[in-house]
Amino acid sequence: MKVLVTGVKGQLGHDVVNELTGRGIEAVGVDIDEMDITDEESVNRVVRKEGPDAVIHCAAYTAVDAAEENEAVCRRVNAEGPRNIAKVCKELDIKMLQVSTDYVFSGEGEHFWKPEDVCEPQSVYGRTKYEGELAVREILDKYFIVRIAWVFGINGKNFVKTMLNLSEKNQTIRVVNDQFGSPTYTYDLAKLLADMVETEKYGIYHATNEGTCSWYEFACAIFKEAGIDVEVVPVSSEEYAAKAKRPANSRMENNKLTENGFALLPPWQDALHRYVGLLREQKFAGME
Repeated sequence: MKVLVTGVKGQLGHDVVNELTGRGIEAVGVDIDEMDITDEESVNRVVRKEGPDAVIHCAAYTAVDAAEENEAVCRRVNAEGPRNIAKVCKELDIKMLQVSTDYVFSGEGEHFWKPEDVCEPQSVYGRTKYEGELAVREILDKYFIVRIAWVFGINGKNFVKTMLNLSEKNQTIRVVNDQFGSPTYTYDLAKLLADMVETEKYGIYHATNEGTCSWYEFACAIFKEAGIDVEVVPVSSEEYAAKAKRPANSRMENNKLTENGFALLPPWQDALHRYVGLLREQKFAGME
């Protein structure tokens, strides 16, 4: 099997390529330098040249606040990009796995979002990601749409690294306490996506590490795991003003995974423990 992975320089794309390669699956990782997903000609050329059996599309415009002021650019990446890939996948009869987001929902309530729930995105980022989903569903029959949330991984920026960096210069850190979701480790997620793309169990899935918390609770867990003594002050989303509206409720129901024979991801606390341990190893290795 041969799989083309977009966004290889990002957190998830990096881990997906490593996971596939570790399984003996031929993985071709591309980013904007190799394949500009907003350019239909570029997508056609690269996909046809590589001739993969599947495409795992991880690349996205993820700067949520910047998207509010750069809607056209965000739409080209998050909506037109998936459309361009889906078109060539249809022509070549290639399966496609589209990575999406919790931001496609309204973010209200306290329930767990199901894959079939109504999508009511409240931000430019969320709307464009949903448009990308719709494009894939409109063009293809052989597709997986996997909605993820609160991701952290080795290759790139994320909340865990931000908190650890802030703690080096601050004794007090303010973190919102009224947004809830499931921290999700890209290493665990990559295993699931690799499992999924080897099947034909198409459809829309939610995939996060198990368990939920607020960003404040997540921050406290990060510092405890890292053995760092810092004061974390809970604040409201209103106090922590941002250009784009964040979902207050990003709780995702993952039952469809087990219903289709896929394993649930481990608890987020376990994922965080492994991740912080890996960061520690890398830090010490860099000192040698």
